[in-house]
Amino acid sequence: MYLLGYDVGSSSVKASIVDASTGENIASAFNPKKEMKITANQTGWAEQLPETWWTNLKLSTEEVLQVAEIDASNIKAIGISYQMHGLVIVDKDLEVLRPSIIWCDSRAVEIGEMALGQIGKDRCLAHLLNSPGNFTASKLRWVIENEPQVFEKAHKIMLPGDYIAMKMTGQLNTTISGLSEGIFWDFNENTLAEFLLDHYSIPESLVPEIVPTFSEQGRLTGSAAEELGLLKGTPISYRAGDQPNNAFSLNVLNPGEIAATAGTSGVVYGVSDEIKYDPESRVNTFAHVNHSPELNRLGVLLCINGTGIQYSWLKNNLTAREANYPALNDMAAKIPEGSEGLLMLPFGNGAERMLNNKETGASIHRMNFNIHNEAHLVRAAQEGIVYSFQYGMEIMKQTGIDPRVIRAGNTNMFLSPIFRETLATLTGATIELYDTDGSEGAAKGAGVGSGIYGSFEEAFEGLKKISVIEPDPGKSDFFRELYGQWNAILTKMIQ
Repeated sequence: MYLLGYDVGSSSVKASIVDASTGENIASAFNPKKEMKITANQTGWAEQLPETWWTNLKLSTEEVLQVAEIDASNIKAIGISYQMHGLVIVDKDLEVLRPSIIWCDSRAVEIGEMALGQIGKDRCLAHLLNSPGNFTASKLRWVIENEPQVFEKAHKIMLPGDYIAMKMTGQLNTTISGLSEGIFWDFNENTLAEFLLDHYSIPESLVPEIVPTFSEQGRLTGSAAEELGLLKGTPISYRAGDQPNNAFSLNVLNPGEIAATAGTSGVVYGVSDEIKYDPESRVNTFAHVNHSPELNRLGVLLCINGTGIQYSWLKNNLTAREANYPALNDMAAKIPEGSEGLLMLPFGNGAERMLNNKETGASIHRMNFNIHNEAHLVRAAQEGIVYSFQYGMEIMKQTGIDPRVIRAGNTNMFLSPIFRETLATLTGATIELYDTDGSEGAAKGAGVGSGIYGSFEEAFEGLKKISVIEPDPGKSDFFRELYGQWNAILTKMIQ
């Protein structure tokens, strides 16, 4: 008996098949092999075609079934993890009306700031736990104002994971966790945020039916099963945004537990049982996967748009075009700690929430043409990403999240010894690396949602810790000094 999980990101779509009895990931596949295209027709914009996600999901399904060499009839449940905050709009025929405005698009910043002022900061924070900001609701308001011909045809709005579930089942539904990430959820009233919908002139009828995160959310239609090579009637029984799901995949479910990722964006995600928020909405609070009106489980999310994408940019644009990530890590290891004075800021992927939605762009500082080379750029990029994590985690402390132990999957930037060792030393937190990822977590979520697993504890019996990275006290002062210099540069840029 097997479980199938998908992680629908902005770079690729990954599929994993998990043996339900052992929790072992028996096969994984991702597509495309290079990052999916993000279209930016104007500065600060970021769009993708939802059909592209579906195409790559089909390719990954075909590939993972070939690698696993199992009969598709033995897959008993499907789980979906997806890139957060995106907006998908469909008409009555369930056809997509425009490209998805995805998570790193910053066109709605001013709309969210205006709503915060007009509704009132205290009301927004008390009910939404966030500013309307640049989230999905504000992106929809941008469409209303700028593309009325699109909005006239709108039948339902969805997050990216809702769209994938719709393609699989023909049904339109969403979750409380998903609605909270779009800033559609009122935590005080435990219902849709009607006051925000009214302010933005968004009809409540556009919001799909709400279903529990862990539940049967529909079954594969015959046409979808044929496209995917799966069995008609297979249930979709779990759906969550990528960061709550990443925390779930690391068994981060209870207050005080912390998860981190460093892919295209960088994230630190802590679980709390207290309704707290950052007064400036630089870090955000959403409903975690196990949140309910009876049990507060809130995810405090630090998201840094520009992290791993900077490292990807270096890989694609260095003169040594054959470079891959392991080669970049080897290059960086040849450079002394501190990159001989070179400092880099990674904020080149849209407006940054932790910088009060300012869009500073990425930048390089203190370059010396007689000293620094490509390898220095690579090391300085990794260290600069660590400094951005530290900056955000200092904000998180104000909401009661003070990580002493950080759990992370052994993937993306955490594959770099320089990154993980520098992060542990600067933050003072022990880092635990686990053999898991988002698609595997989505598969286990499907096992919980379908009842194959009777508890979260049962789902994570097979979770394997790979290694532990302790802070190096002897290097702490050195990196704190460098971080101070980096922070001084950033402070001048955002004043």
